Amino acid sequence: ASLASLTRGTGPKVVRGDPAGKVQSVSHVAHHHHIEAPTISVSDSSLKFTHVLYNLSPAELYEQAIKYEKGSFITSTGALATLSGAKTGRSPRDKRVVIDDTTQDELWWGKGSPNIEMDEHTFMVNRERAVDYLNSLDKVFVNDQFLNWDPQNRIKVRIVSARAYHSLFMHNMCIRPTPEELENFGTPDFTIYNAGQFPCNRYTHYMTSSTSIDLNLARREMVILGTQYAGEMKKGLFSVMHYLMPMRQILSLHSGCNMGKDGDVALFFGLSGIVSPDQRSHDVVLSTGKTTLSTDHNRYLIGDDEHCWSDNGVSNIEGGCYAKCIDLSREKEPDIWNAIKFGTVLENVVFDEHTREVDYGDKSVTENTRAAYPIEYIPNAKIPCVGPHPKNVILLACDAFGVLPPVSKLSLAQTMYHFISGYTALVAGTEDGIKEPTATFSACFGAAFIMLHPTKYAAMLAEKMQKHGATGWLVNTGWSGGSYGSGNRIKLPYTRKIIDAIHSGSLLNATYHKTEVFGLDIPTEIEGVPSEILHPENTWADKKAYKETLLKLAGLFKKNFETFTNYKIGKDNKLTEEILAAGPNF
Repeated sequence: ASLASLTRGTGPKVVRGDPAGKVQSVSHVAHHHHIEAPTISVSDSSLKFTHVLYNLSPAELYEQAIKYEKGSFITSTGALATLSGAKTGRSPRDKRVVIDDTTQDELWWGKGSPNIEMDEHTFMVNRERAVDYLNSLDKVFVNDQFLNWDPQNRIKVRIVSARAYHSLFMHNMCIRPTPEELENFGTPDFTIYNAGQFPCNRYTHYMTSSTSIDLNLARREMVILGTQYAGEMKKGLFSVMHYLMPMRQILSLHSGCNMGKDGDVALFFGLSGIVSPDQRSHDVVLSTGKTTLSTDHNRYLIGDDEHCWSDNGVSNIEGGCYAKCIDLSREKEPDIWNAIKFGTVLENVVFDEHTREVDYGDKSVTENTRAAYPIEYIPNAKIPCVGPHPKNVILLACDAFGVLPPVSKLSLAQTMYHFISGYTALVAGTEDGIKEPTATFSACFGAAFIMLHPTKYAAMLAEKMQKHGATGWLVNTGWSGGSYGSGNRIKLPYTRKIIDAIHSGSLLNATYHKTEVFGLDIPTEIEGVPSEILHPENTWADKKAYKETLLKLAGLFKKNFETFTNYKIGKDNKLTEEILAAGPNF
C-alpha cells in the first residue's frame, strides 16, 4: 500500500526478497483490482514486479551494497564505507513543508523560520514522482522501525529507499524492533519515500533546484528527491518529532543527555562545529563540545543528539549515533573510534586502497565525514535509553569574543533567553586570510529542525525545569583573555572540572556575584579551575577592549532577539517581557 500510486488504478506487484535470489510469494496491493490480461488502461509499471527487501540484517545489507552500489567498501575495522554522491551535507534551502489550514496557524513561518512553504498539490506531484521512481526499480529496501524509547510515546516509521546504504543507516539510527514487534507492526505513523538518486522536476512549482525534501504533516509523509545524503532522513524525522511531541505536551530537544551513577540526568545543548553549505569555505564554525562533554566515562550515555522530555522523564528519540569523524583519533574520542566496526556506516571518508585503513584527517570528499552506528556500540550507553527528569540543563556556547564567563548559573528567565538565542561563534575567514569572530544564533540550539515558534519550546522547557527543580547553566567552551587571535581557548580539562562540579551539585553551593551587561551569576571558585579565569575581565590585559567587545556581543544578542519580541506567550504576555528583561542590559 505504501508503494501504490494514488492516481493509477492498478499496481504495483510486490514480491518479497532479492530478485537475484529465489522469488517468494507475490502480493498485489489489496485495494487494486487484479487484471488478468493487459487492457488499454493498464500501464507498464503495473505489470512489472517490484522486489521488497524488508528489514534486512546488517550482513545482508553489506552484501547488497558491495554487490550493487559503486563506491561501497569494507574498511580495515569492518565498517561499510559509502559515498553520498554530490550532496555531502543537508540542503536546508531545499526543504519544504506543506502549508494547509492546520499548519498555517500551528507552525512558525516567516523571518528566521526554517519552514519554507509548499502546497498540497506540489507535494503530491513530488510524491508520485518518487513512488514512480521507486517502483521502476528491480528492488526497494523497506525498514519498519521506531522513534522514541519511551514506550508510551513511541512513533512507528517506515522508510522506503533505493540504496542499501540508506537502509543500513536508518537501521542504525532508528530504534530496532524485536521480531515480535515487527510481526505486529501494523500501519506506520510516518513514511519516508527516499528517491534521492532521482531529481525533482525543476518545472514544478516551489522548486529552486533539483533537490527537494518535502514534509507533509497531514499525510504523515516525507519525500526526498535529488539528494542521497542520509542525514536528511534522520533530521527530517527529527523535524516531525518537533511537531508531534509538543502536541502531546512533550518537549522535543536537540541535545545530548547523560546520567550519573546516582540517577542525576543532565541535558547538553550546543551547536555542532560544522560548516553549512551556505557558508563560505573559509568560515569555521567552532564546535561547542556537546558530543565530547556528554560522552563521559563516569556517566551513562542516554543519547547524543535528540531527546524528549515528558511526564515520564527523558528519552532518546533515536537508536543510534551520528558522529563527526573529521580528525577522529583513538586518544581523543576512544568511544567513537571503537564504535567504527562491523555494522557501522562511514560516509564520505577516504581510505588506503590496499589496507582499507581510513585516513580521518582527509577532507578531500568533504569536511562533514560521518559515522552512523547503533547506540549499543558505546560501552556506557544506558539501554533502554530513558532516564528520570533532568537536574541540570547545560547550554554550551563557544564564545570566540572571549567575554562570556566559563560558567554562569542562570535564572529560569535567563535560561529561556539563552535557549531561544542559541548562541555560538564562528570564525569568519576574510578574503585576505584574517580571521575574526562573528556571532551565529540558532533558535533552541537547533533552528533548522524546529516546527513551532521558538518561544513555545522555551516556555515548555521553563515549565518542566520549574516543576522538576532543574538548574540552568551557561558554559563557555570558547576563548578567555581576549578574542580569537589574541586570547586562548579555555582548556578542556577546566571545562570538564566545571561540568563535574555541576553534576556533583557542589557548584550550587558556591558563592556567586553578578556580571555587568549580561547580568550573569558567576562562581568565585571551583575546585581544579584557576579562580582568575572565572571572571572574563580578569583575564584581559586591555580592559577597555574587553568592555567594547562585551558591548559589541550584547548588541548582537539584542539584534538577534528582535525576531522573537513580537511573539506573545500567554494571554497577558508577561512571560515575553520577563524573558526580554533577562537579556543583556546596557
